[in-house]
Amino acid sequence: MKKIFLALALLAVVLSACGPSAPVPTSTETLPPAPTETPTQTASPTETPTVTSTPVPLYPPEGYGPADFPTDVDPLTGLKVSNPSILDRRPMLIKVQNLPRYSRPQWGLSLADIVFEYYTEEGTTRFAAIFYSQDAEEVGPIRSGRFIDSYLVRGYKAVFAFGYAYVAEMDRFLSSGFNNRLVIEVPGSPMKRFDPNGYNYLVVNTADLSAYATQKNMENVRQDLNGMFFQLDAPAGGQPAASFFTHYSGSIYNRWDYYAASGKYLRWSDTVDAFVAGEGEKYAQLTDRLNDQPIGADNVVIVKVNHQLYSPGIYDIQFSGSGDGWAFRDGQMYPITWHRDTNDIVSLTNPDGSVFAMKPGNTWFEVMGMYSTAEQTDLGWRFTHFMP
Repeated sequence: MKKIFLALALLAVVLSACGPSAPVPTSTETLPPAPTETPTQTASPTETPTVTSTPVPLYPPEGYGPADFPTDVDPLTGLKVSNPSILDRRPMLIKVQNLPRYSRPQWGLSLADIVFEYYTEEGTTRFAAIFYSQDAEEVGPIRSGRFIDSYLVRGYKAVFAFGYAYVAEMDRFLSSGFNNRLVIEVPGSPMKRFDPNGYNYLVVNTADLSAYATQKNMENVRQDLNGMFFQLDAPAGGQPAASFFTHYSGSIYNRWDYYAASGKYLRWSDTVDAFVAGEGEKYAQLTDRLNDQPIGADNVVIVKVNHQLYSPGIYDIQFSGSGDGWAFRDGQMYPITWHRDTNDIVSLTNPDGSVFAMKPGNTWFEVMGMYSTAEQTDLGWRFTHFMP
C-alpha cells in the first residue's frame, strides 16, 4: 500500500493540475476603497444578453423544502424534473479550473445545480461544480482537489471527480468515508483528454460518470439532500442590488449583474490583472463553451468561511458550523447566516433564525475569508476577500 501511495504522490508532482505557473499577488494586503468610475467592460449591463430563463409554472406559494421534497423535485434547485429517475443517483462534484484565462470559457457550468467558487493559492480560485438534475456532455477543464472539497463531497454525498491533489489533501480524501467515491484519470475511468487549440484538457461526461459510479458499486442511489428552501416570490426586507462585485485578488475578480428579463444574475469575469481593487479592472461576460449560454445564477450567495493556513500557500477552508453571508436573488440583497453540519449540505437562515427562501433555480456560492469586507459603492456592493 505504501508503494502505491508513493507512486500516486509522484504522479501528483508530475501532473500540472495544482495551480498557475506565473506568480500572482496574494489577497492578504490592505486594499483601498472601490473606485467611483465605471469599470471597463465588453458590453453594457443595460444590454440584455440572450439567456434562457428557468420555467417555473404553477409553483406552490408555500414553496418546497427544506425537507420532504416531492420525488420529482430536485432538492438542490427546487425545480421539478421531467424524468424523476434522474434524481435516483448521487450528485457529482467536479473540479473545474478558472485560471489561466485562456482556459475560459469552461465546459458545462451552465448545467450545474450548484457551483462553489473558492480561493486556492497565489491569488487563484477554482470551481466545485455539482451536477444532479441535468447532465452535461462535457465538463472541464478538470483540475485538482483541495481540502474544502472534503467538506462538500461529504455534505452533498457526491461522487468526486478531480485531477488528483497534493499529497496531504489526497491523504485526507483516501482516509475519508467517501474514499470509494473518488474518480481520477486512470485506465477505465470515464475521464478523457480533449485537445482543442493545442491544450490537453481533462473533461468528463456526467452521464458516463454516473454510470461509472454504479459500475464501481459506489451506492449510486438517491441521497438525503434536505436543507434548502425555495419560494417563487422574493422575501421582504431586501435591499436593491442590481450589480455587485467579488474581488479575490488582483488576478481574480467578478461582477454579477441582474437582468430582469431572465430573472438571473449574469457573471462577468476578469480579463486583465488589476493589482489594486477597482483600478484597471476589465470584464468580459462568461459563457459556457458547451452551449454558448451565458453563465448566470438564480441565486448568488456570498459566505464568509474560516481559511486555516495548513502550510505555505495551502489553506484548509473549514466549511462547517455557521457564519455570516449575503444572498442575492431577484435584484435584491439579503443578510443571511449559513449553516453546515458534518454530513449536511449548506443551508441558509434569516437574521431572525427563520429559513431563507431561495429562488427556484441554480445557485452560485462565492466562498470568501472570515475577514472579508463589504462596501456599498455608487456602482454596487463590493466584497473583498481577506483572510489572516
